[in-house]
Amino acid sequence: MEISLNLVVLLYLVASVCFIQALKGLSHPSTSRAGNVFGMVGMAIAALTTVALIYKLRAESAGAGLSWVLLGLVIGGTVGTIIARTVPMTQMPEMVAFMHSMIGLAAVFIAIAAVMEPAAFNIVARGEPIPSGNRVELFIGAFVGAITFSGSVIAFGKLRGKSKLRIFRGAPVVFNGQHILNLILAIVMIGAGLLFVSNQEWVPFLVMLAIAFILGVLIIIPIGGADMPVVVSMLNSYSGWAAAGIGFSLNNPMLIIAGSLVGSSGAILSYIMCKAMNRSFFNVILGGFGSDPAAASAAAAQPQRAVKSGSPDDAAFLLGNAETVIIVPGYGLAVARAQHPLKELADKLIKKGVRVRYAIHPVAGRMPGHMNVLLAEAEVPYDLVFEMDDINSEFSETDVVLVLGANDVVNPAAKDPKSPIAGMPILEAYKARQIIVNKRSMASGYAGLDNELFYMDKTLMVFGDAKKVVEDMVKAVE
Repeated sequence: MEISLNLVVLLYLVASVCFIQALKGLSHPSTSRAGNVFGMVGMAIAALTTVALIYKLRAESAGAGLSWVLLGLVIGGTVGTIIARTVPMTQMPEMVAFMHSMIGLAAVFIAIAAVMEPAAFNIVARGEPIPSGNRVELFIGAFVGAITFSGSVIAFGKLRGKSKLRIFRGAPVVFNGQHILNLILAIVMIGAGLLFVSNQEWVPFLVMLAIAFILGVLIIIPIGGADMPVVVSMLNSYSGWAAAGIGFSLNNPMLIIAGSLVGSSGAILSYIMCKAMNRSFFNVILGGFGSDPAAASAAAAQPQRAVKSGSPDDAAFLLGNAETVIIVPGYGLAVARAQHPLKELADKLIKKGVRVRYAIHPVAGRMPGHMNVLLAEAEVPYDLVFEMDDINSEFSETDVVLVLGANDVVNPAAKDPKSPIAGMPILEAYKARQIIVNKRSMASGYAGLDNELFYMDKTLMVFGDAKKVVEDMVKAVE
């Protein structure tokens, strides 16, 4: 299993190319499977190369513990396989947040180990101080990793929504002087980090880590559940930069490249999500965004108004007699696991000569790409799935829009300058000639706002579980 350093560099380069191809493939549903394959191959090459390198170092020095590395690979691989095979699509966002937290915590542990035993990582010879440049890299990687870990834990709790603790609820947690406190803590954290860089003492390093863990919590708690898709992509970016920072300290080009790819792609995705939700990118980074809870509460407190409701048979009649139909899937579709009956309904309509298309909002569901994956799982043809910017102009010429479990992404309140979601780009379903909305109840979405779409004269509300309602529509379509 002997391996030369030149071969290590070459294999790391091959793995890096695979990661780049993975990102390219994941940019479109039709190539996503190939992208996943590239990613798995790249990670396998990187992992096996690292194991071989550790074996080589172990042969030269008794300090490298190959057995512990192999044990970690077996345990991690087993847990990852079980989770991937058992987690339902509705819990995928929580799993992603959990994975981000693990990456951040790993960066923290590596930084602590590198500060404790720098010679074991070939940073310096035993007994020599860590160079200032490496201390800066360890400082950055450690505090970004700590913020990623604690922030991802809060995001996981908010996405799961089952804890009684206030910080894990979907509503933003705000208090007076919150941003000033965050600024003071950030200054103290950076000061402690610089002190560590200057003297390599443990106390400032541990103080810096403790404050970073606290900042991760404080940055995420003022963000409401409606903004969780942005948080997921933002924490994805943080985890990548944490890995890259540690890669510089360990002089590991694979970590640097992989971390930089994850960090930059996550940052770009966060920017796209911010545009889709009319948020400031810099406010996201600083944890300063989130719905105004007072305004949202006031909007949600409006008295209940009458709506026009109907049965699945009524909806099926409208769909079957339309020439053009646009389907808008939302989180309610994912919860009900109704994507397969929806595909069957669309197929029946297409056979009747109806033109059917799917409209996807960038932040539909609870993470970027959530709806695309659901539809791909049901083998919906990719050429029928359109992004918001490509299909918004078509709504005004559409006979019927079928909204399944979506709320905020079709809320016309975004057009009201006084609304908490003012300026947020939406799917303009309200422009269609007829609208059918399926929801379990009149409960508001993550933003906590009433949806004017539901009260329009041309809107028919069909209440019930999305899977049951769609299955009844399938039976009723002649």
